Amino acid sequence: MPAVTEPPVSVTLAEIARIANVGRAAVSNWRRRHSTFPSPIGGSDTSPLFALNQVHQWLRDQGKLVDDDAGAELLLWPRFEALGDRDLMALAISEVANRLRPADNRPGADTTLPATAHAVVDQAEELARRQGEADTFTFLFDRWVGTHVRQIVTTPPQLAELMAEIAATVHAGAAEPVKVREVLDPACGTGSLLAAAARIHAATSRTRLRLRGQDVNPAVAALAAARLRMSDATRKADSEVRVGDSLRDDRWPDTTADTVLCNPPSNERNWGHDELAADPRWVYGHPPAGEPELAWVQHILAHLRPGGVAVVLLPPGVAARRAGRRIRAGLLRSGALNSVVALPAGAAPPHGVPLHLWVLTAPRREANMRSPEHLVFIDAADQVVDRSGAGTGSGTARALVDWPGLRTTVLDQLGARDDRLGPAAKTVPVIDLLDEAVDLTPARHVPARASDAGRRIARSWRQLVKYLAEIDTLTGELRSLEIGRTDPGAGTTVDELVRAGALTLRSGQALPADLPLSGGPVPDDALAVLTVADLVADATPTAWVTTEAARIHADALTVTRPDDIVVVGTVRAFRVWVDEHAPTVLGSQVHAVTADPDVFDPWFLAGCLGAPSNGRQAGTHASTVSRINVRRLRVLRLPLAEQRRYGAVFRKLATFRALLAEAGGLGEDLASTLRDALAEGRAAPG
Repeated sequence: MPAVTEPPVSVTLAEIARIANVGRAAVSNWRRRHSTFPSPIGGSDTSPLFALNQVHQWLRDQGKLVDDDAGAELLLWPRFEALGDRDLMALAISEVANRLRPADNRPGADTTLPATAHAVVDQAEELARRQGEADTFTFLFDRWVGTHVRQIVTTPPQLAELMAEIAATVHAGAAEPVKVREVLDPACGTGSLLAAAARIHAATSRTRLRLRGQDVNPAVAALAAARLRMSDATRKADSEVRVGDSLRDDRWPDTTADTVLCNPPSNERNWGHDELAADPRWVYGHPPAGEPELAWVQHILAHLRPGGVAVVLLPPGVAARRAGRRIRAGLLRSGALNSVVALPAGAAPPHGVPLHLWVLTAPRREANMRSPEHLVFIDAADQVVDRSGAGTGSGTARALVDWPGLRTTVLDQLGARDDRLGPAAKTVPVIDLLDEAVDLTPARHVPARASDAGRRIARSWRQLVKYLAEIDTLTGELRSLEIGRTDPGAGTTVDELVRAGALTLRSGQALPADLPLSGGPVPDDALAVLTVADLVADATPTAWVTTEAARIHADALTVTRPDDIVVVGTVRAFRVWVDEHAPTVLGSQVHAVTADPDVFDPWFLAGCLGAPSNGRQAGTHASTVSRINVRRLRVLRLPLAEQRRYGAVFRKLATFRALLAEAGGLGEDLASTLRDALAEGRAAPG
């Protein structure tokens, strides 16, 4: 039998640094100082690639590894990446779990691995038995998800937990609660919702839970099954994941679950509209071709036992599109739809869209059971935390989902009586919803209450008064500046300072095609991606990457450090600020200037570089795009102590500009709100 030839495994400088647990600068120094350091086998001058086996041997010979297992997981991951195919990597990782914890039931698909993949699985199995089975699998699973997050649909863990808790809350509040023994997810992906259901169930019940999943992708299904076996929260459950398109090829035809949690694919036109025309699942009507989500809703209801609860994540358009109104009306009449929850934008991909949760309950068949006469609407779209960039001059305010507040708002309202509902919720008689539109959008039915609007207006007035007081204070301080100084002082350029070693200039790069970008608000564990297009629109960063993905692509990214000065290199968006939200990924034409703190005060440097006259003098119009030659920007020559005095004033100027912008926006919103209140009779002249 011929020997198995492993695929070539290459690593970047950043990966070498992680393996050796040092900074990338240390690896660059090793390359310069040691003639024995391995030569590149590919890549480019700016992003070279090295043979993993050569690097590992060199690190071991030089005593750069603490022991044989130091960075072993990091050494292992490039071997999985070298397999080259996303699905093959997933199957190989799932095979690691199969070796460690064999399963009687595996996804029903051909998961035969090539010999090269088996060689990598052997290494992973050996490492897992030395360092911990669950930890090794979790590392591989997380790296796979982080690498391919742009190509697969995942449910964020906070949302998965919330969906599982909603189902548990509705079950507990039912007149005749159903004991949850079986949970189904017919579009399970990597198994996040099933895992969340198991964690919630483990805290409230001692019965063994049956977890049932299905996914159309054999590799993803295999990975989900492996995850459910390897996780401590789910390994005691009876779990099984099958392969197939749930709408066309239901692999759980006889299953009726107590709970169904699902984040189904959306906007799919080729879902089987014609071939499934006579399907018995369409109790509420044949879903139109453009309404695949309503096909999933009816598929889910077909798998709920009477009294069962389903929580489904859906695009907001499903609640109002004209084509689906007949099916929505049928769901209302039967009592199958319990409530609709509007989530804030950023709760799940696509992050720029405020998605909805539909809570479904399978109608009971008993003759004495009446269908609910009301539908609960919860509008939690405003459950976000604003992180302002005020004072930085960056204009990069960030909004994050307030997960604790969102959880409290939703769960409290689901279990409350009508007379105890908060301002974010309202019960609406079903008969009032059965009009021509059958619009189930929560914002249409949860109006701003007068008292709540009054509280918001009062808060806005207080905030505006605070802004104006701060502006007034800064105005007094800034008016004291001496204008018309006859000795402006000597200056120098960024180019001269870079050559002298006092500054480091790094230019942003075009983002790699395989960088897994996400949109919407930037989570705490992610890096904002700042592009010229964002700044031209004067908007917040429109994309972000996970910290793990940024590490993987470190060689191809320019990432700011604390107190770096960010310079936008185009005339139309010229702006300079100290990046207090570092690290931030910079796109092309955005630059990072790092100063020696013993030579420059960062606020002084940012203030000098960002002077409008400086930008005009350094502008170049030699191409179709007017750009700023950052190296031509000038800086005053002043002692460090004097720089700090100037820097304090520059910082006040940045705060002054940010406060003016905040006050202007708040004042405009306040004026609009007051005009609406007067026009609608909710306010009267004093």
